Amino acid sequence: MRENLHRFFRAARGAGVRISPSESIDAMRAVSEIGFTDREILRDTFLLTLAKSTDDKRALGECFDLFFQQPEITGPPTQDSDAGESNEAGETSSEQTGAAASSPPSGLGPLAQMLMSQDRNGIAAAIANASSAAELSEIRFFTQRGIYSSKILNELGIAQLRDDLEALTVSNPAEAERLAAATEALRENVRDTVSQALLLYGREETENLRNDILRNAPMSQLDQRQIQQMRVLIRQLARRLRERYSKPRKRQRRGHLDVRRTIRRNAAWGGVPFLTTWKRRHRDKPKIIAICDVSGSVARVSDFFLLLIYSLHEVVSDVRSFAFSSHLIEVSDILEELDADKAMKEIMTQVGFGSSDYGKSLADFEKLALSAVTPQTTVIVLGDARTNNLDPRADILRRISERSKRLVWLNPEGRMVWGWGDSEMPRYATYCSAVRQCATAKQLERAITDIVAAYQ
Repeated sequence: MRENLHRFFRAARGAGVRISPSESIDAMRAVSEIGFTDREILRDTFLLTLAKSTDDKRALGECFDLFFQQPEITGPPTQDSDAGESNEAGETSSEQTGAAASSPPSGLGPLAQMLMSQDRNGIAAAIANASSAAELSEIRFFTQRGIYSSKILNELGIAQLRDDLEALTVSNPAEAERLAAATEALRENVRDTVSQALLLYGREETENLRNDILRNAPMSQLDQRQIQQMRVLIRQLARRLRERYSKPRKRQRRGHLDVRRTIRRNAAWGGVPFLTTWKRRHRDKPKIIAICDVSGSVARVSDFFLLLIYSLHEVVSDVRSFAFSSHLIEVSDILEELDADKAMKEIMTQVGFGSSDYGKSLADFEKLALSAVTPQTTVIVLGDARTNNLDPRADILRRISERSKRLVWLNPEGRMVWGWGDSEMPRYATYCSAVRQCATAKQLERAITDIVAAYQ
């Protein structure tokens, strides 16, 4: 039971359900009480002890159904009776077939006898035991299907089965033909078992490989299907940022133990440290201003930029966000009051997909929020710096840089095209503390993580 449960937990983690060791222990204790007899109660038990959200329940339910669904054991194909034969003749033929199936020729190995007698329960149990011996739960990639199929067949005794088939071909060709058909059905059943295991245990590695390719793919060149996958990837990044940086760190708040002052302070108690003294490190209050380009030239990546800005509102306490194309508006309230999808839709409805005017947008920002930029503020600009040959107003960016702690520009275009056409990136870069190319999700993750980590 314990081994089966460990395999199920591994499959559930591969399906995206986060299961901690304590939750695994709780689930195992619950299962020890209810047993495996009633599958519906067992399923509900896992959902109650392991699932933490609606998505977890859905993924866990699908994983449970697949894990505890035994592959159907199929027998060899039966030959249809001739059209001219009567029902009586057909019944006689069926009785003869059943008699033949129940009494296999003597001298055969155990696997051949199970196949000839069509003992489906015995075959299913033998395949399950052979799968366990072949460590089928370690399968990860579709290229391993043939390897594990061969391992399971070897554990079943396929070599002895071949010898039995050769001997039967000489002594009884009719029975040899029936055994050959049963052997082919056995191979098909093993292939189905391996395919089911690949769905259970190989999903995580497959998704990791796909996500790794997606992280390094240019976001502006994704097709519609990949865009949906990228949104999931960006949400995972946002969740990691929340989990890593939004939790209060007691040690960082109180500082490190000052050993010398602690000993001196407790001299009256013989040096026993009843009263502790801490070295406190002054930290500026985190303050971030994000300015995001949502014009038509960056429409493919603006959704990803907005998702990252949305995550910043959950990680850093003091964040103000702005979005622009031909003009600039503040979107902080939208990002704080609505969920991610609704917030992005609302922002794109108000200012998205227009023709970018960086000069006008910077002038709008100067009127709205330049006074809020202080030496403790990090300003993040997300855009391609393409001004449509309008006045770039780099002088406003210079004033923002002079007033802020850091000015970071994240550009989705490759460095080779900066300065070409209507790109004013070289001029803007003069006043930036850091300029990062963010053409891929991996580059975007690294840049945002570095910015947030600076405040920890």
